[in-house]
Amino acid sequence: MIKIAVAGTGYVGLANAILLSQHNEVVAVDIVPEKVEKINNKISPIADKEIEEYLTAKNLHLTATTDAESAYRDAEFVIISTPTNYDDEKNYFDTSSVENAIETVLAVNRNATIVIKSTIPVGYTESIIAKYKYNKILFSPEFLREGKALYDNLYPSRIIVGSPQGVDDMKTQAEKFSRLLQKGAIKQEIPTLIMQATEAEAVKLFANTYLALRVSYFNELDTYAEIKGLDTKSIIEGIGYDPRIGNYYNNPSFGYGGYCLPKDTKQLRANYKDVPENLISAIVQANETRKDFIASDIIRFLESKKSDKPVVGIYRLTMKSGSDNFRQSAIQGIIERLLKCSITVCIYEPTLSSSVYMNCSVIKNIDIFKSESTIIVTNRFENQLKNVVGKIYTRDIYSRD
Repeated sequence: MIKIAVAGTGYVGLANAILLSQHNEVVAVDIVPEKVEKINNKISPIADKEIEEYLTAKNLHLTATTDAESAYRDAEFVIISTPTNYDDEKNYFDTSSVENAIETVLAVNRNATIVIKSTIPVGYTESIIAKYKYNKILFSPEFLREGKALYDNLYPSRIIVGSPQGVDDMKTQAEKFSRLLQKGAIKQEIPTLIMQATEAEAVKLFANTYLALRVSYFNELDTYAEIKGLDTKSIIEGIGYDPRIGNYYNNPSFGYGGYCLPKDTKQLRANYKDVPENLISAIVQANETRKDFIASDIIRFLESKKSDKPVVGIYRLTMKSGSDNFRQSAIQGIIERLLKCSITVCIYEPTLSSSVYMNCSVIKNIDIFKSESTIIVTNRFENQLKNVVGKIYTRDIYSRD
């Protein structure tokens, strides 16, 4: 069995560690002892049904540790899946966690092939190869949904591995790594592309920016229909029967959010610094415009209730069902706008341990939350809200996505 180390046990890292540990010896590395302990006890530290099932039901060759050096020392492949948050001041991803991991690998094992799976700027892999004078570095983008991370690795839409330009040995390693991913997957005949690392980096950012474009398009359609008194659903269904458009990924929302789309669209816009463009910047701005509209529409709905002590209840901060992550969720931008208008806001979010979040009270009891909220704002409608449907504000048409 091949020895593989995985740096980072978020959605990307843990999903890859589980996928590869079916047929290889894998050590997952994290700086958080509680996450390491959970993985070693076959408990998922993140919300993902498939990950829970595989940890408990499958015979995986997977261990976790906080000792990075021991994990990297004998590994043939070291996968880096650490966070790369976007720095709005520098207009660039903060790639320091990736570089820290690379430096640790190089200190103990200069034979390892490093595979970057963190999202990075276009051109980053080649620049880091030059910086460290080490060309055994690949980039393999991920296309995972939160709450469906392992599923999307078991049934991938495609596998892409990028290798350094002009390094034949690394093209061979890229092909070998792609076969490891194929072997762990359930899906057969997976489209697999081996390309240069810079092109692979571009694939990641352009793919996510297109998804953000599609979200923004249907949100702006919904804004138009709402202001003009038209039926959003009829319009969406009417255009969706065109096979070039399709009846999918078209459910209006409060805006695109989550860990990837907001930062990836901004990074791609930054990569266009010396390239003419209009559309990429518009996608970023469209998301802010949508949140402006939603906030004003919520206030209009709240005023229609004519309450002496109006309270806006926010039902869940998470973006998707089956996920416990609400990083950069659009609803947080809505809350900020409401608070600036001196609106009283309370939040129902069972994953929060604190009693206050964003200067809003957090209510743990769903019945008390429903009772104290004049209106209830939810990005996606759930059955738990059926008995207060008259209070609900949402742009959710299809109760999905």
